[in-house]
Amino acid sequence: MRVVNFILAIMFMGFAFLQLNDPDPVIWILIYGVMAVFCVMAMFDFYSRKALIAVLLIYTAYSFFYIPGVIEWLQHDNRSALFDDVAKMEHLYIEESREFLGLLICIAVLAGYLYRARKTRVASR
Repeated sequence: MRVVNFILAIMFMGFAFLQLNDPDPVIWILIYGVMAVFCVMAMFDFYSRKALIAVLLIYTAYSFFYIPGVIEWLQHDNRSALFDDVAKMEHLYIEESREFLGLLICIAVLAGYLYRARKTRVASR
């Protein structure tokens, strides 16, 4: 698991670095930076359940703001525009969909860590 958590930490640090040229870099650097910290903590089997739950709830709530953009993206015929660099400049829903997917990745990792925290707690009894 340490290798997986190390790879996730590097991935989230890379995501944070890529946000430097984003219109709203601070929030996204914080989002991905916090995830990198959780990944490093998980490398050492240290899970703060309260922090994981709090961040999971915040990220989930924040993701709801992007649902209209995701719905708009899903209604278009050319869904591959999500991976086009030029399309994000033409349509706001592309950027919103990408940010939603980034949050979904974070939420999935946080949920995995919460499951792992519960499992390690039970195993230590």
